[in-house]
Amino acid sequence: MSEQSTPESTEPKTESHDPAVPAAYSELMRTGWGERELDLPRHPVAELAAQRRARLAEAFAGERLVLPAGTYKVRSNDTDYRFRSDTAHTYFTGNLTSDAVLVLTDGEAVLYARPRSDRDTDEFFRDRQYGELWAGRRPSAREISDSLGIEVRHVDRLAEDLAVTGPKTRVHRGVSPHVDRLVGADAGLDAELARVASEMRLVKDDWEVAQLQEACDATTLGFEDSVSDWANVLKYGERWIEGTFFRRARAMGNDIGYDSIVGGGKHATTLHWIENSGPITPGELVLLDMGVEGHNLYTADVTRTLPVDGTYTATQRELYDLVLAAQEAGIQAVRPGTPFADVHTASMTVLAHGLEDMGLLPVPAAQALDPDSKVYARWTLHGTSHMLGMDVHDCGAAAPESYAKGTLVEGMVLTVEPGLYFQEDDLLVPEELRGIGIRIEDDVLVTSDGHRNLSAALPRSADDVEAWMGSRL
Repeated sequence: MSEQSTPESTEPKTESHDPAVPAAYSELMRTGWGERELDLPRHPVAELAAQRRARLAEAFAGERLVLPAGTYKVRSNDTDYRFRSDTAHTYFTGNLTSDAVLVLTDGEAVLYARPRSDRDTDEFFRDRQYGELWAGRRPSAREISDSLGIEVRHVDRLAEDLAVTGPKTRVHRGVSPHVDRLVGADAGLDAELARVASEMRLVKDDWEVAQLQEACDATTLGFEDSVSDWANVLKYGERWIEGTFFRRARAMGNDIGYDSIVGGGKHATTLHWIENSGPITPGELVLLDMGVEGHNLYTADVTRTLPVDGTYTATQRELYDLVLAAQEAGIQAVRPGTPFADVHTASMTVLAHGLEDMGLLPVPAAQALDPDSKVYARWTLHGTSHMLGMDVHDCGAAAPESYAKGTLVEGMVLTVEPGLYFQEDDLLVPEELRGIGIRIEDDVLVTSDGHRNLSAALPRSADDVEAWMGSRL
């Protein structure tokens, strides 16, 4: 049985198999240490985050807003997943440390954080979760404050400060059970905070676009790594690509932005195939949907469908070209003032007519495209686009009229990712199509006069993909 430290407790997290700590050992460990305070440079997002906080506070004038970073989540027994801070919290602070909470009170910002402990307690050498000698050095309160340009208080003060009678309080809920317990829930108030926090992220500033471009560039390198190691891919299968791409994500970013999808053969017809346990078989296709999450949590989301042999068969190329034409139609629809839904419509129109030409639709394409029919969707399955940013499916709490039913605005970044999927047991398609899945996805910035493909460095056309693979296999 372990002692579990929590944001409510100062007891160090230890395990039953940890050696005893006699008083003499503890006393010695607390003495004889030098000062290690660091002078950290100002984080490049500090001023932008302050402006974001000001806009958020203006939207809820006179109120208190509470946005936690979250804490560790158990993976198995006494091991945790690597910590990743909540998107909204980081967007408004730049903070990436666990257990921190941003409190905005009528525009005045305080970051309650868990800095590195002093050497007058056992935490630094006994606590497996927060102890410096176990988990690494956490920044001090001064270092966090200097870097992020915000007042920092120890998180131990949070409960007391929130208990003080104050203005109407909204909480970004579902991130920290501890914080959720400190403030009574009001579903309407809290949902509105989540909505506004999401909608503020819909339009990216220049710094954010640069972050997304870096993530796309690193993702391109991850795809190149995978193809350059094709002999091992053929030997070890989907897992080898997953691991190869992960190495690039960790080397050049924070992590992968989402579990990589490596779908060889029929696995490509499962939209979120993340088991990645199958073979990579010559003669088939492999669908790779992967993205690097950068150091400041902005993620790419890119998909290519590659011929395992390096060359598409005639049937594979015909299907691939159809999906590419659908994607190109969707990309060309991206411009300011275009309804978000029009990108999907543009892509689906191409696919529906292509399915009609192949003799697969039970009705004419025009009828299949009617919202009351959509029978073409048996083979397309999903939407063409979603917003992209610090979350791979960004801005999810935004109101429909601002997002799914809204119009595109300069600075938005969205994916364009149509696909065709013929399940292996689909008796409505010819046998040679069964088990084939193709998706092509790019990350597209809405510019003042149209769009820019942030992931354009990765080949898209069948000819370019074959040439690219041929130069590396």
